[in-house]
Amino acid sequence: MDKKGRKIIAQNKKAYHDYFVDETYEAGIELFGTEVKSVRLGAVNLKDSFCSIDDGEIFTNGIRISPYEKGNIFNKDPMRKKRLLMHKKEILKLFGLVGRQGYAIIPLSLYFSGSRVKVEIGLCRGKKLYDKRESLAKAQAKRDMDRASKNSRNGY
Repeated sequence: MDKKGRKIIAQNKKAYHDYFVDETYEAGIELFGTEVKSVRLGAVNLKDSFCSIDDGEIFTNGIRISPYEKGNIFNKDPMRKKRLLMHKKEILKLFGLVGRQGYAIIPLSLYFSGSRVKVEIGLCRGKKLYDKRESLAKAQAKRDMDRASKNSRNGY
């Protein structure tokens, strides 16, 4: 459980490495029964996933939900396009912003909000190689400072 009372199933950490996240949105996701059971087991991979807007609807591509082991003919294709459930105004706003150079819509995390499965999507700008190096250097410096402060508290 995180601070907002939601149970996180999967996170796309690679998205934070490859993109600057400017805005985040919450969307429902259209799933079938056996897919929800697989999600409850945590059989989800968000790596290399993205969103596309077709005919005023928003879809996710590349979210892999492994087939339910105890399922039968009702199992769906693990890599199928999944429709996201958002308000039309939000979709049109995102469509206008994605038209700009360098913007993409990327799924950041998949989680339960109550009994419903939700997706956090981000409006992202791509990072250049030097931006990625800078982010890694900042993260390493923060880890070093945390380690040093922990050691100083323990008397080392």
